[in-house]
Amino acid sequence: MGRPGYLTPPIFAVLAAIGYVYYTTVFVAVAGWLGLTTAAGVANAAAFTALTAACLATYAAAASRDPGRVPPAYLPDVEDAEIPVHEVKRKGGDLRYCQKCGHYKPPRAHHCRVCKRCVLKMDHHCIWINNCVGHENYKIFLVFVSYAVLACFYSMILIVGSFLHSAPKAEQLGGDSSKTSIIICGIILCPLTLALSVLLAWHIYLILQNKTTIEYHEGVRAMWLAEKGGDLYHHPYDLGVYENLTSVLGRRIFCWLCPVSTNTGNGLRFRALHDIPLSTPPCDLQKIALHSQ
Repeated sequence: MGRPGYLTPPIFAVLAAIGYVYYTTVFVAVAGWLGLTTAAGVANAAAFTALTAACLATYAAAASRDPGRVPPAYLPDVEDAEIPVHEVKRKGGDLRYCQKCGHYKPPRAHHCRVCKRCVLKMDHHCIWINNCVGHENYKIFLVFVSYAVLACFYSMILIVGSFLHSAPKAEQLGGDSSKTSIIICGIILCPLTLALSVLLAWHIYLILQNKTTIEYHEGVRAMWLAEKGGDLYHHPYDLGVYENLTSVLGRRIFCWLCPVSTNTGNGLRFRALHDIPLSTPPCDLQKIALHSQ
């Protein structure tokens, strides 16, 4: 596994897949079906080229953008009334402290064993971008996946249309090599489209509840423990659908698909649904705050 910011085999694999799908879609499918000299052919080629460029730009931004580092001098202020939630350890009820980094962890921050650092509002470490997905690049990562899903479906439509158009006229396609390229492209696109669509749907689900992937899995356990103790578990950062969306995508709806980070806050403190009194004992905090070591 390469260090963050370095080119790795998974990154080369992603770039190779994008390059092959783009070449086959434009110079084989569109050229053989609509032609690159017709208005329809030029329009589709230009649209797919722009969509591919958007995918590459957002992919590069997600891979190169720092996901958000915890300041070395960070120190939680338990007497600050503006911070209603202080996350604590499952064992002992102490404030979360990273022994490897040597500093306290803000709410929703986690230590990444691959990057060897604490990441603000960490969602997961993605090998395909060789980077963590966290507070500063989560939206960019989501926008990349959205563009990638659109590009996959667009490419599927073009190559299927080209294949159906050329099937009864194989001699006009330019030989078996063009058919082979389209078939290989389809084989690549089918699982890729399915995987990216599931990934996009999963993160939309998480955003609507204002959860990260880590928080989802921790919430399942917290919900089980709460039900076992006769309590009702609520995710402390779930502010409602609209507030959850804008906390990640920003207030301006027209900028939601822009590859810039517009999430609210600095990643050190987050709005919570319930205002928890500072006198709340650690055992009660563990029922409503997320727990992690």
